[in-house]
Amino acid sequence: GETFQHIQDIVVSLLRIINQTVITMGREHALISRVVACMTAILSQMDDRHYATYIETFSSTDLVDLIGKHVYPSDWMAMIMVQNRVFLRAINTYADTMNHKFLNNDDFEVQLWNNYFHLAVAFITQESLQLQHFSPTKRNKILAKYGDMRRLIGFAIRDIWYKLGSHKICFIPGMVGPILEMTLIPEEELRRATIPIFFDMITCEHTHSGNFHKFENEIILKLDHEVEGGGGDERYMQLLETILLDCAAEQLTLRPEVEHFVSLVKGLLIRLLDYRTVMSDDSRNNRMSCTVNLLNFYKDINREGMYIRYLYKLRDLHLEGENYTEAAYTLLLHSRLLKWSDDMCSPQFEFSSSDTQRQLKETLYDTIIDYFDKGKMWEEAITLCKELAEQYENEIFDYDLLSKRLEKQAKFYENIMKILRPNQDYFAVGYYGQGYPPFLRNKVFIHRGKEYERREEFQNKLMSQFPSAVRLNTTTMPGDDVRNSPLQYIQCFTVQPVLEIPPRLKNKPVPDQIINFYKANYVQRFHYSRPVRKGPGDPNNEFASMWIERTTFTTVYKLPGILRWFESTDLKHTTLSPLENAIETMESTNRKILTMINQYQADWSLPINPLSMLLNGIVDPAVMGGFAKYEKAFFTEEYNEQHQEDRDKLLRLKDLIAWQIPLLGGGISLHGKRVSEDLRPFHERMEECFKLLRKKVEKEYGVRELPDMVGRKSTRPRSVLRSFRQSIISISSLQGSECGTPTKTFADRDFPPESPTSWSSTLQHSSGSMSVGTVEEGVVTVGEAEVKLRKSKKKKKRSSMIFITEERDRTNTLDSKRLSKKQEFRSDTNLSDPIEGNVRLTSANSRSLPAITGLSLAVVGGPEDVDGSRSRRDSKSMSLCLTSDRTADRRSRASSTSSSNPRTPNPRKGRTGACIASLINRLISRLGWKVQTYQKH
Repeated sequence: GETFQHIQDIVVSLLRIINQTVITMGREHALISRVVACMTAILSQMDDRHYATYIETFSSTDLVDLIGKHVYPSDWMAMIMVQNRVFLRAINTYADTMNHKFLNNDDFEVQLWNNYFHLAVAFITQESLQLQHFSPTKRNKILAKYGDMRRLIGFAIRDIWYKLGSHKICFIPGMVGPILEMTLIPEEELRRATIPIFFDMITCEHTHSGNFHKFENEIILKLDHEVEGGGGDERYMQLLETILLDCAAEQLTLRPEVEHFVSLVKGLLIRLLDYRTVMSDDSRNNRMSCTVNLLNFYKDINREGMYIRYLYKLRDLHLEGENYTEAAYTLLLHSRLLKWSDDMCSPQFEFSSSDTQRQLKETLYDTIIDYFDKGKMWEEAITLCKELAEQYENEIFDYDLLSKRLEKQAKFYENIMKILRPNQDYFAVGYYGQGYPPFLRNKVFIHRGKEYERREEFQNKLMSQFPSAVRLNTTTMPGDDVRNSPLQYIQCFTVQPVLEIPPRLKNKPVPDQIINFYKANYVQRFHYSRPVRKGPGDPNNEFASMWIERTTFTTVYKLPGILRWFESTDLKHTTLSPLENAIETMESTNRKILTMINQYQADWSLPINPLSMLLNGIVDPAVMGGFAKYEKAFFTEEYNEQHQEDRDKLLRLKDLIAWQIPLLGGGISLHGKRVSEDLRPFHERMEECFKLLRKKVEKEYGVRELPDMVGRKSTRPRSVLRSFRQSIISISSLQGSECGTPTKTFADRDFPPESPTSWSSTLQHSSGSMSVGTVEEGVVTVGEAEVKLRKSKKKKKRSSMIFITEERDRTNTLDSKRLSKKQEFRSDTNLSDPIEGNVRLTSANSRSLPAITGLSLAVVGGPEDVDGSRSRRDSKSMSLCLTSDRTADRRSRASSTSSSNPRTPNPRKGRTGACIASLINRLISRLGWKVQTYQKH
């Protein structure tokens, strides 16, 4: 008989109770599946009249929690699909009723429609309806029996949206996320039907507000979460771009903004898809690269929240790989968004306990300093400590924290001077071929290796990330055939970082421990040099035809940074001639000698073998090939005639050869003090070889002499080094000198302090003349003087220092001014660069003196206490004034000399002093200078 009323009684009395029971029980309850089955059975028995009656008391939230959260096992496909079919009919019935009763302005209820949209989207996106995840057989059975229910509900949502009319603005931006989730379903017709809703939202908000910023912000935020969760693909990106641009084609006023929005979303989708692709890879490096691409994108479009979100994702990846330095730089980016103020800040991830920007920034700094400490980047940690100390001392006046911070800062300084930090190697890695993702394809990156990591180890680790890649064994850039190949090719080789000296260290004495840090840190340019043969080769002398092809890589950012690698965006190729190659090789050798001397002076526990091998390889004729080969190749009349343009370079090479002798002498002297008795014969033979070598070089290229570099352990610079920085004197080489350098250089300990004339006692007559250099803005430079010094017999322990100067084109130069330790020149003016057209000035050590970073000089020092050295420095200054009172000056100088030097003068020194005094007086008379000397108190 008729069952309508029976079902009606059940619906009225039981259905709502059952719905509420299902929601209350939760999905984990043992009886939940049975109660849901009862609910489904009741709904399946209801016809349109039952629904109409029940809807009067219906709330759509009753079903929202059930849709997409099936209580049945996933393999109960029949039961799940029956439930979905019943729910689909219920949803469509509710939608029809709402269209008839709740669309006009009087009865429109935003919350009711909002519930409907969320219910419909929850239904369409449930896992059991995503047919692309099923096998072809199972998918075909479902389509044959139930059809694709996603399309049906999707079209219904589209139709209802367009019926909302002026009420659409109420659902922006709230419905952007659900609609986006629906459009990401990989069903072509559904996408084409629902993506136009986005343009309708854009139009609606633009009409209401004059822009669509809310829509744009919401879709960027939701797109990030949805794509990371698995939604979207390249086809979706293409459809989104095409459909939105087509919709905007006829909207002239709106089209430019829509085009910009589409470009923005497309760029985000590209990065998100790359990111999602590599998140499941074993390669942590690829995940880091994609994370950086995303955070840079969000920074560019000023989305701070998303930018910070990916900063912390990157930080976590670095900590997994123990990349503490890179983790610190990553967090530093977040700290730069904050100010030292008491403004409130929104909770940021694990730092949610911080209420103000100052508290959050201080917490970040503490974490960053710890990371820098673990990464041995104490220079960076010190910078942050200073900034915190400034806040503690001058802003919040917390002296307890200040004292603790200064103690930590002092420990970092101590670590710099005492703890060995091996420099990491750098590797150029090229990813060639179309088989790589876009963020790697046909690009070259410079990678920063880990401590003690060699190229072979790094390359093996790289190949394990790309097991199908083909390794290229050449260092030349591959051609288009490789770049366009569907395969993967990897090229890996070691590159040398190009030192960039910080401005604050230039022209100052800097210990090795400090400057060594900058050899492999804060670097952005890298060299790779490849030898090639050109022209007819000499089988007995390969140097004559040895050319160098040099490739310079420039990265987008300095290393280290927020990654252990950065892309090389600038590539330059240069070629060095055999002569230029010889000059570089000699510079490198001299620099290596000086570096090793400094190392052995600073640490007497080092084994002697490396120093022995280096020195013996140069001085022993049986094993050296060195500059003897250069002499045969370049120092010939034939070469001079064919390469007249190389005259200056030949002088430069000769100068370097001459400067190698005093360096070798210092190294051999140090070796003699360190060598064991077993190796004493070896050392003696090396000394004999060196004597012959020195005699030959000094005869042909002149004599060079450095201050004594032996026996130095202290790293504290003497006052003479400070006077170098302030000195106004620059001594150039004699014009007649063959190699362009003075025969002897100033020593710093040959003069007794009592006599003001003794500072000139070591100047000897020579064929050269002393002439005035330049006088500019109170800065006086004296050029073209030949100075000869005699070493003092008394030896003292010296400090191992290097002298930093600016880098010049392929030629490192040293512009240091060496003066007497007993008589120092001081000036209140700074050094000024010589003006073009004035007398050309070079340093007292010539342009060929080797350096650690440019050119460096180990300058002598002593063990005296600090206060004593300062008082002696201050009491021995000499200033130069521009005045015409020469006679009074000479008289006052003679008077002070006789009264301040009670000892019997050395006749030899007297003759020398008289000679140099005559030169100085002639110089004074020519320029009208007045020289005042101040004696020891």
